[in-house]
Amino acid sequence: MPHLTSAEPGTTSTGFSTAFGIPGYAHPLVAPAEWAELTRPGTPLHWVVLNVAGGPGSRPDPHCLEAVGRLSNAGVRVLGHLDTAYGARPVGDLLTDARLYVDWYRVDGFLLDRCPTERTALPEVRRAVTALRALRDDAHIVLGHGSHPHAGYAENADQLVTFSGPWTEYRWSQVAEWTADYPPDRFCHFVHGVPRGHLDEALRIARWQGAATIYFTDRTDRTDRTGRTDRTGRTDRTDRGGRTDPWETMPGYWDEIVSRIGTGVSE
Repeated sequence: MPHLTSAEPGTTSTGFSTAFGIPGYAHPLVAPAEWAELTRPGTPLHWVVLNVAGGPGSRPDPHCLEAVGRLSNAGVRVLGHLDTAYGARPVGDLLTDARLYVDWYRVDGFLLDRCPTERTALPEVRRAVTALRALRDDAHIVLGHGSHPHAGYAENADQLVTFSGPWTEYRWSQVAEWTADYPPDRFCHFVHGVPRGHLDEALRIARWQGAATIYFTDRTDRTDRTGRTDRTGRTDRTDRGGRTDPWETMPGYWDEIVSRIGTGVSE
């Protein structure tokens, strides 16, 4: 059974304590403050996802190279973003992107976003994970389901994202019974639209449901009628159907939640 492996010395912790998994901020040129904040000593991080342009991009990006270099020097694990399109993308395409991430950015593993959840897709995901592990020694693999998948997926990755969505759903969510067979460091929760006044409640839910890697933000997944800036700095009115990405910017209460998690309030 794969386990959550130890990271290099630095700010990253991979024990049972609660810490952040950053789903992927906007391009470092667009969000320099967000990326710089991640290297602040004492920030409780398990890993950070790099998504250059819906993947690794067409060539090495100097701004991303600089951001990844700072994180690596701080001992922070960086994961390349791979979009599985719910199983529609061929494994060969995923491996092509993965090789570029490894060659250009020396990533420590991968987040397989929009990962399927059904049992029938499990063999193909297993094949992809096996191939990815062959590309990078000790690759850290996170399956980004966004909901509870078939239990068999837990045997094929270091971590599973078992919730990704709004606070209005998270506060009433239920955990799958099979997750009790695994420690909290196997599960991740990404929740947007969490009001500042409900941070303690959100942290309690993560603890009760057994998720050690979290990311909570007050940003929301809402329609942006004025257009938005994509990861390369261009205004794009069509990306994500005209909806804003709640993960691209830092939550307004970043310092507060860092303090709470860093001092063990969520434990």
